[in-house]
Amino acid sequence: MKTVSFTQMKDGTKEDYDLLAEAEKPFHAATAERILAELKRQGEDTMTGYKITRMEHGLQSATRALREGADIDWVVGALLHDIGDGLAPQNHDRFSAEVIRPFVRDEVAWVVEHHGIFQMLYYAKHYNWDENARDRFKDHPHFQACADFCERWDQASFDPDYDSEPLETFEPMVREVFGRKAYDPAVIREGISTGLPELSNKT
Repeated sequence: MKTVSFTQMKDGTKEDYDLLAEAEKPFHAATAERILAELKRQGEDTMTGYKITRMEHGLQSATRALREGADIDWVVGALLHDIGDGLAPQNHDRFSAEVIRPFVRDEVAWVVEHHGIFQMLYYAKHYNWDENARDRFKDHPHFQACADFCERWDQASFDPDYDSEPLETFEPMVREVFGRKAYDPAVIREGISTGLPELSNKT
């Protein structure tokens, strides 16, 4: 396999960087498969104490989103909102958001990034923390979407008896989303807040 000529990036030539650009294409193309592999790993190696694994939590969250008529960005966001737990348990929300940010609507990435502090509404009092810490974002256009995401799809999805869709249902969606051009303005739609689907649309 051909490699670059440099040992310090500042010494690289255009030929070196053209080589790297070409070599990165198949790696980028396999991003969805690495994401899915990490999700499967969360079905085997997960935080103890909960009734379900992290993978099952993601599947349950995504299933609720799917059954409520959410679009593909919301469904994939729900599926992967805790994907960062394995490597960044103390800031998994921000880690997870950065994984999906180049490929989903800005609203969805923001909600995933902030769901940790919004989730504190449900448990912070038991640790003598501020359960209303999310109120610092009350004037943000995505505030309600994040509150609804946590209420309807996140905090409710720890039920071992819930009939979640299998991972195979979501695999094509993950591949479609991560197959998009990164940071495409037509996808990102920065500053636009559509919110979650109305519950009356639930099927």
